[in-house]
Amino acid sequence: MYKSLDSAMNTLKFSVLLFACVTTAQAQQNFQGIGRAATPSEVAKWDIDVRPDFKGLPKGEGSVAQGQDVWEAKCSSCHGIFGESNEVFNPLVGGVQADDVKTGRVAKLNDKSFPARTTFMKVASVSTVWDYINRAMPWNAPKTLSTHEVYAVTAYLLNLSGIVEDSFVLNEKTIVQAQERMPNRNGMTTQHYMWAGPEMGGTNKPDTANTACMKNCVTDVKVTSMLPDFARDAHGNLADQNRLVGQQKGVNTLRTAATGTGSKVAAPAKDTPKGPNDAVMGLLQANNCLACHGLDKKVVGPAFSDVANKHNGKLDYLTNKILSGGSGVWGNIPMPAQTLKPADAKAIAEWLAGGAKP
Repeated sequence: MYKSLDSAMNTLKFSVLLFACVTTAQAQQNFQGIGRAATPSEVAKWDIDVRPDFKGLPKGEGSVAQGQDVWEAKCSSCHGIFGESNEVFNPLVGGVQADDVKTGRVAKLNDKSFPARTTFMKVASVSTVWDYINRAMPWNAPKTLSTHEVYAVTAYLLNLSGIVEDSFVLNEKTIVQAQERMPNRNGMTTQHYMWAGPEMGGTNKPDTANTACMKNCVTDVKVTSMLPDFARDAHGNLADQNRLVGQQKGVNTLRTAATGTGSKVAAPAKDTPKGPNDAVMGLLQANNCLACHGLDKKVVGPAFSDVANKHNGKLDYLTNKILSGGSGVWGNIPMPAQTLKPADAKAIAEWLAGGAKP
């Protein structure tokens, strides 16, 4: 995961530098006297990323004791004296045990009873901690820490997590030793779901159940917006209300969209699904039933076919359920009471009680 992230960052960095060089070259070629090539020192100020193999790490060092001083002066107001944080920020330290340093896998991450997930329980590489502190901290003054202060603060956090000793001095060479003791160095994986998997009592189901349409696909899609014919001239002719210059010309709203003629048209009739059960389908659409129920697929509520299978023949029950609503039968999402006419509710209920046949 971190290698992929690092690769993406390097690609982005190269793209930014390439864009800057091309843009500068174009500026010098097309606009004489405007712009110049970036100097190596200017480029170096942007080239600050640190990879998991520690390439890009600048020379410097900082001890645990020095880190404590910097921490208390510039970091503890947000993150607490011991990395326990406060009511705003998540805890950085905690949940790591001595065995985790040996195995490289944090046992508490699989403990559902443990109340928190701290930074050092999850992070796999010291480079991630060093790089983030270097580019983003302190929160109110990012990039103001010196290289030595970043090393020192990182050493202090490593010490609070039991990864390095009190006398440890972190630098571009000893950081390898710290990496070998990172509690979750072997625990990072991309083989997981967005929500909790089996290891946390979840399931193996994918995050989504959608399938791609691979037949009869529309090849030419035009994204646009338009006014319905009956509302086109509600505010007069838009073409007369726009300036003659610029991209926004305005359409002649005195004409219909379909024929380009006329000035007023009647409201279009509401479409009603056609089929063997036109009357019932009309009721389902008119009362917005299809917004929550699919004919044969669950949407918010159960599919009508499932309701029909479960309550086949229960006309009175289904009629009352449609009118009064309820919850708990198909899950926790409630169905509100419906305001349709009792006769219409009974017609829908008869359709369901008869098997919801098309």
